[in-house]
Amino acid sequence: MSGSLWPKPPGEGDTLPAIPRPRREEVPKAPEPPDTEKAPETGKAPGTGKAPDAPPAPDPLDALAERLDGFVAAAVHPDEVAALLESDGMTDDHIRLTYGRADSFALAEDLYARVERRHPAPAPPPAGPWHGGLANCLLRGLVFALPGLAYVLAAPLLAGEQGRFGLPGGTVPLLAGAVTGWVWNQALSHRAYTWLGLGDRPAAARALLTGAPPGALAGTGVALAVAAPGEAPAAVFAAGQSLYLAAATALLVLGREQALLGALVPLAGAVPAFRWDLPDPLRIGLLLASLTATAVLAARVLRPGLRRTAAGRGGPPRTASLPYGLFGLGSGLLVLHAGTGTTPVSGAGAVVALTLSMGPAEWLLHRFRDGALARLRTLTTAREFRRAATGTLVLCLGGYLAVLTALLLAVTQVWPGAPRPTPPDLLALLLVGTALWLGLLLQAFGAVLGAATVCLLAAIALPAAGPAATGGAAAVLAVLTCVLLVRPTAHRV
Repeated sequence: MSGSLWPKPPGEGDTLPAIPRPRREEVPKAPEPPDTEKAPETGKAPGTGKAPDAPPAPDPLDALAERLDGFVAAAVHPDEVAALLESDGMTDDHIRLTYGRADSFALAEDLYARVERRHPAPAPPPAGPWHGGLANCLLRGLVFALPGLAYVLAAPLLAGEQGRFGLPGGTVPLLAGAVTGWVWNQALSHRAYTWLGLGDRPAAARALLTGAPPGALAGTGVALAVAAPGEAPAAVFAAGQSLYLAAATALLVLGREQALLGALVPLAGAVPAFRWDLPDPLRIGLLLASLTATAVLAARVLRPGLRRTAAGRGGPPRTASLPYGLFGLGSGLLVLHAGTGTTPVSGAGAVVALTLSMGPAEWLLHRFRDGALARLRTLTTAREFRRAATGTLVLCLGGYLAVLTALLLAVTQVWPGAPRPTPPDLLALLLVGTALWLGLLLQAFGAVLGAATVCLLAAIALPAAGPAATGGAAAVLAVLTCVLLVRPTAHRV
């Protein structure tokens, strides 16, 4: 706290001179009228003969209001000001002694009443076609979905005996390796993004460089451990899948989506495989070419991670990334359950639609954030903000579900022999999509533990409860979102 805000204690020279009391026997004379002809003495008030009163001491609340003017003017509720005061280290005792208010909330209300509401002009959109815009998000959705073509190329190579749990042969090691990679790389991405948020790109690259290889080994080890006799080709493919997930995570975190898209170009050779049978050497060559290109590009962008940063910087705690890994596990299990159906619509088609929708989903997350910040600049009460933020949330979620529906219908048109989705199939997919989008939104605002818990519980209950599990998860996540993200303080930087 700045010392200028503390009231100055009165000095010894500030005491008033003693006034002599008249004796009982003396009758005081009436004061003589002032002589207007004489000039007043220096330092005395005209016509009184007394020294002028000292100017009143400045009110420390005025100084505090001036110092916090910009923040208080943009606040839409006194609670925002109270949160700032408490974060500044002001205790209730200090507030009572310095400002004469009972606590931080009373002081915040006075500051809120003193400062006129003003809101800064909206910031201009970032320049560049690939910077945070729709094109960049669609590109990310595309690179999320293109790896699915690898399964089309590898399908004849992985065919074998009937697998377990009613799934085709080789499915179990593939799913186990994929889930392991999702969990590991989700947590790793959070740690790397934390370093990027601190402005240390070499440290982010070093975190990816040291974390990605163990993640690839973990995915490979899990796939080998659960592989049954006769599923060796699937275990080998799962090893390549784990390596790809590790390399792609590094490229995506460091903003190299276009480079990753170039590395995935060989997988476009899977498109003719929908109609014609390709020779096995060609299939293997296309898979290895894409995997090698991805790994080489990741190695190049991670070279700054070989440099050491300043000594003594331990970085963010690793335990802070654990909830993000758990969210990756819950959301991954929900998607995988959608992909283990018996028809292309409830199975692979649903996974393709969900994966492609992640690009628009990411863009709509940004739109909700930008819309909320715009409302902070224009609205003056918390009630108005809650109403506007809720409307923006409904529009963004509705837009995502519309995109997901359109993608599912498009997949059924291009997938050979795929039937049109039935209303129950479409409802089940939309419930999964709602849970995923709301979970991603909560994760983006730091409420990841609640989102991870709900998604994990839904994934556990899904085999027995079916759509009721995802419906319950979507409802709980909607309540959490409305409670946490329609408050003005949730959007203050």
